[in-house]
Amino acid sequence: MANAGNVVPYKTAAAKDRAKDAKRASEPHWPQPPHSYMPSALPFPRWSDDSYASTAFFELADRSVDAMIGRYTYGLSPSALMGLYIDWSMGLAFAPGKRAQLIDKFFRKNQKFFSYLLQYMSGEEPAPCIDPLEQDRRFRSENWQKPPFNFFYQAFLFNQQWWHNATTGIKGVTPAEENAIEFTARQLLDIFAPSNFLLTNPDILQKTMETGGANLFQGWKNFVEDWNRAVAGHGPVGGEEYAVGENLGVTPGKVVYRNALMELIQYEPATKDVYAEPVLITPAWIMKYYILDLSPHNSMVKYLVDQGHTVFMISWKNPDAADRDKGMDDYMTLGPLAALDAIDAIMPGRQVHGVGYCLGGTLLSIAAAFLDRDNKSPFKSLSFLAAQFDFEEAGELMLFINEKQLSFLENIMWEQGFLDTKQMAGTFQLLRSNDLIWSRMQREYLMGERQSMNDLMAWNADATRMPFRMHSEYLRRLFLNNDLTEGHYYVDGRPVLINEIRPPIFAVGTEKDHVAPWRSVYKWNLFADTEVTFLLTNGGHNAGIVSEPGHHHRHYQMATRQDHDSYVDPDLWASQTPTEEGSWWPAWAAWLAERSSKERVAPPPLGAPEKGYEPLCDAPGQYVFGE
Repeated sequence: MANAGNVVPYKTAAAKDRAKDAKRASEPHWPQPPHSYMPSALPFPRWSDDSYASTAFFELADRSVDAMIGRYTYGLSPSALMGLYIDWSMGLAFAPGKRAQLIDKFFRKNQKFFSYLLQYMSGEEPAPCIDPLEQDRRFRSENWQKPPFNFFYQAFLFNQQWWHNATTGIKGVTPAEENAIEFTARQLLDIFAPSNFLLTNPDILQKTMETGGANLFQGWKNFVEDWNRAVAGHGPVGGEEYAVGENLGVTPGKVVYRNALMELIQYEPATKDVYAEPVLITPAWIMKYYILDLSPHNSMVKYLVDQGHTVFMISWKNPDAADRDKGMDDYMTLGPLAALDAIDAIMPGRQVHGVGYCLGGTLLSIAAAFLDRDNKSPFKSLSFLAAQFDFEEAGELMLFINEKQLSFLENIMWEQGFLDTKQMAGTFQLLRSNDLIWSRMQREYLMGERQSMNDLMAWNADATRMPFRMHSEYLRRLFLNNDLTEGHYYVDGRPVLINEIRPPIFAVGTEKDHVAPWRSVYKWNLFADTEVTFLLTNGGHNAGIVSEPGHHHRHYQMATRQDHDSYVDPDLWASQTPTEEGSWWPAWAAWLAERSSKERVAPPPLGAPEKGYEPLCDAPGQYVFGE
């Protein structure tokens, strides 16, 4: 990649990687692609702080200190958090009106709470004076409506509401800083929620009396078991029941191409004839690909194959320290562009239905814009599943993206060569701490109950790493600077623009997505100058996508905007678009069928040995097992 006015040729460590790939390309079973879709050059931004050139003792000391601290903070920068606190406290210090308002609110809330308390003491049963937020399920049981527990949770909610007022609406604090401060205060308050403690949680007390304390003993055993598994580096309890290649990722296929970053899987046909256009799926490398090929009953790959599609899937390598200098350009060139070359060799002259999920969709949008600018796009259509290209409204992940945090994170990755799975998992757990941390602790360690494992949970525990250079480029150029929509994202020395994409687009957002908020995904309707079909389904970032036919309690909304239609804002769109019950997969399959050739053809062979794409091994391949 390259920044404007700063284009330099590939060199140093990256050049060595290229030389290694070229050498491997001449070896058996490592076919050399024809590079018909490859950029002619692969410039990238100049890195003045390249770790290989960092010889100054003081710089090494600073980086090492950050890296050491990051091991204990899950990648969160203490200086960034301290900076937020200082900005907030100084803003509040110079806002006497805001302080007076908070004092007034404090006394009003206490007056309201004590009035509620006095009504109970006088024999009345008043309605709660404050209700939890809609998404807060901690205090829903009837036990919480009885004294003294109703007093506990009402006082907690009043306190939570007051701190929300105290951390928002302060002049001079940017919206990003305000959101981060409010989020941090909420996380700290949640630690002390009455639902987290034995003596203040009526549900746990009731369970303890019913079992004679057996739940606490079982909870202790659960804690010890989890501790031992964490120390030994083992997965969660029940994960051993799910194994890739045995009951996960079992759709038949062959690995037909492999390079330094990915394996390309071609799946066996399930019908006597197939659509002429194959489907290429680009998943995110922040996750293992088989989320789209879970169990046979909820495998998107199997569903597409059963519909008569020839499906190719990219399976990314789990990077290690040796891949530290792999960047976004490598992932595009050795990922979807190399896959397109392989597909062109196996199915010559066919256009492709491109599908991108999450970060893979972002990469696919860059590749599609790059190819379309020279009118050589191989895509018949493009489908983006919970994938963003505009990061102005990127959700709660933006809470962790600022210059201090990124510098801290880069120093951690500089020392390791990658972002560790535990550091990424810690960040995602913080975004949903009530569901992923505190409720789990209550259920497993205080109630003594284990949640049964399922295939999606087993996949979620099979985490991956992120290379140093790629992750830094991704966070800085996309999240922090939003280069792709600003026209500053360069490939091959020229900017790529979303409005240059010409194939029809199918974009999927999910209602409860905390990674790619649906209003951000909806922006395809704003930026793309082509036909856009937007679909909004219920569920979250993963469960909303893995939404097979027959899945209970699923619904979706879908509408198509032609390139000449007026733009409709997302909230108005949601209010006027009818809701359909059931899975969204059949609607997508119908959309793909409408944009495919009407004539079906004979299934293609698996690979093309005569062109150097000989099947290497059975699916799911080797890279998926990288730990």
